[in-house]
Amino acid sequence: MTSALSKVYFFLIGLFMALPMIVVAGVSVNAKQTLAFPPKGFSLSWYGEIFLNPEWRNALLASLTLAILSAALAVAIALPLAWFLWRRIAPWANIFQLLGVAPFTLPPVITALGLLTFWATTGFYGQPWTAVVSHAIFFVTLPLVTLSLGFTAIDRSLVEAAATMGADDKTIFRTVVLPLILPYIVSGYAFAFVLSLNEYIVAYMTVGFIMETLPIKIFNALRYGYTPTMASVTILFVVTAAVIFSLVARFGDLPKLLGAMSSDDT
Repeated sequence: MTSALSKVYFFLIGLFMALPMIVVAGVSVNAKQTLAFPPKGFSLSWYGEIFLNPEWRNALLASLTLAILSAALAVAIALPLAWFLWRRIAPWANIFQLLGVAPFTLPPVITALGLLTFWATTGFYGQPWTAVVSHAIFFVTLPLVTLSLGFTAIDRSLVEAAATMGADDKTIFRTVVLPLILPYIVSGYAFAFVLSLNEYIVAYMTVGFIMETLPIKIFNALRYGYTPTMASVTILFVVTAAVIFSLVARFGDLPKLLGAMSSDDT
């Protein structure tokens, strides 16, 4: 009886947490341009609007471009930093880790205002590439954390054995370290990609009037009234995140990537 009640309890909790998405999904398939749930009629035309309407399509391409480039830059920053922190065990080295984590721990609006001030001062405000750099700085924490976990899992005796055999640092990194941390690189990239795809404040503060991403497009479109296309974009974001994180869980050790200790580590 207790087991049955537990299942019912967790089912109700899960249903309560999923209820907003269920409502949004229902709204996204309304046959007419209306904010109604349960939906009045059924139509997938609002999903097609994302790809067929030039304004929504351009916003989607802008979001994808920003997410792909900023996630790659975040990994490019985090990888040598995590490698340095793993090899240089010293109290002062933690300062670099703190700098890498700081942008993500601050309230997003504070980071956005700081980036806005910086780009305006340097005269680059409004350039599309500044959004890439800004997102990379903002989300560098994610690949830095996953890569730090990956380096921690490496047996240092493997590196010492390679050095004993005459391998230099570049060879050790390419042949020993890189294959072992590759899943952590991919997962860090995936986390940064998904969050960059959904981020609004930093993008709006840096290039909101020049490059319209999907989140910015949604907020701008609200000024002219509601359309189910906005709900369709939301569901598209959720499905994309679910697919990416499912792939990370399928091909990687998701609990360890999230910082959990395995039984072998205890």
